[in-house]
Amino acid sequence: MTSHPAKPSMRDSLVAAAFQLFLERGYEQTTIDDIVRTAGVGRRSFFRYFPSKEDVVFPDHEQSLADMTEFLAASEDGDDPLLRVCEATRLVMRMYAENPTFSVQRYRLTREVTGLRTYELSVVWRYEKTLGDYLRTRFADRRDGTLRANVLAAAVVAAHNHALRHWLRSGGEGDPLAEVDRALEFVRDTWHPDAVPGGAGPGAAGEREPDDVVVVIAKRSTPMWRVVREVEASLGED
Repeated sequence: MTSHPAKPSMRDSLVAAAFQLFLERGYEQTTIDDIVRTAGVGRRSFFRYFPSKEDVVFPDHEQSLADMTEFLAASEDGDDPLLRVCEATRLVMRMYAENPTFSVQRYRLTREVTGLRTYELSVVWRYEKTLGDYLRTRFADRRDGTLRANVLAAAVVAAHNHALRHWLRSGGEGDPLAEVDRALEFVRDTWHPDAVPGGAGPGAAGEREPDDVVVVIAKRSTPMWRVVREVEASLGED
């Protein structure tokens, strides 16, 4: 018995038709009517899946955002927040890696069309907000919790995008997950593990050990030279 490949969904057919026309005619020259005509469906079918022509260029981001949100929501109290957001960001890179040809075509298209670059920035902001919302919850008991969450979310997104752009500029060659892992490792190494509450941190896996901490208790009136001597004695530097 001969098996036949599964027929692409209407949504996939619309995306394929759109990119075929974008490559042949250009994005600005392609209309929604052109897309539905090529896909062999009606306008109503297009708007059932995509609110606008811009959305057909980014058909997978809504699901990717939903997956990221669900992943973060499943986090447990003992999970390290920084590691958790790094793992969540890898979900996005896996989405790009599933279809390198499409990802590279989209990258080149967004470089050419100003409106698509603006749309892409709004998508990136939503990813960053999702990470930031999670981190603000985890750091809620810290005085600097909001600042720490915002900076960490921005750093993780910047590292991910650096790796993603490098991979896309290469034409999709190489291992994008290895690229993003190296970039995220830089973020983890920059943010000392003992600065991230709620979990063992990267250093627990042997990646980086925290510096020794010496605590000296002294009266406010104690001369500074005596405080220094106490520190030196604690460190064995007499």
